[in-house]
Amino acid sequence: MINHPEILGKFEDDFLRVQGPLPYEQSLRLFTGMWREAVLLGVFPPADPLEGIDVDIRVAGILNACLTKPLPE
Repeated sequence: MINHPEILGKFEDDFLRVQGPLPYEQSLRLFTGMWREAVLLGVFPPADPLEGIDVDIRVAGILNACLTKPLPE
């Protein structure tokens, strides 16, 4: 959980301004490293991959309904 999103946002903006966007290879290495760390910490993969799917489906249905209905005038 991110406790101070404004600090993270500033860090990201500063990083992108100085470094520019990451090359694909570096992004892939970062992702792979984070994936491995999550596995070593035991937080990934989840014990039950379908846990919470009902909430995801309900939220998706609400969002899709909002996108298909015209806005009231």
